Amino acid sequence: MTRERFHKLAEEALDALPARFRERMHNVVILVEDLPAGQRDPRLLLAENPDAELLMGVFEGVPTTEKSAWQTALPDRVVLYQKNIEAACDTEDEIREEVRLTVLHELGHYFGLEEDDLEDV
Repeated sequence: MTRERFHKLAEEALDALPARFRERMHNVVILVEDLPAGQRDPRLLLAENPDAELLMGVFEGVPTTEKSAWQTALPDRVVLYQKNIEAACDTEDEIREEVRLTVLHELGHYFGLEEDDLEDV
């Protein structure tokens, strides 16, 4: 999948968020990278271990629940790892759904939710 198409899927996921969440998002960007730093080709990882868990995305920043009014900084970041998502999916529909779930999960961290809170996302 092209990077442009992948970005479009991320935009669709953001556009589908309820307005009450979109309105509360400030100074956060969604980025797409190929792989997490230092990770090798996900196809090789999955060939060696089909049960390997790939990192689909990450939130980098300070959750809104921990920010003070005095904090000004670079934007918080949600990073999607395109090659991992593609390796875990077989069709474009599966990629679309994984992008949606990953965006929701990482924005959950932005809003201050912990992993246990996000299990059902």
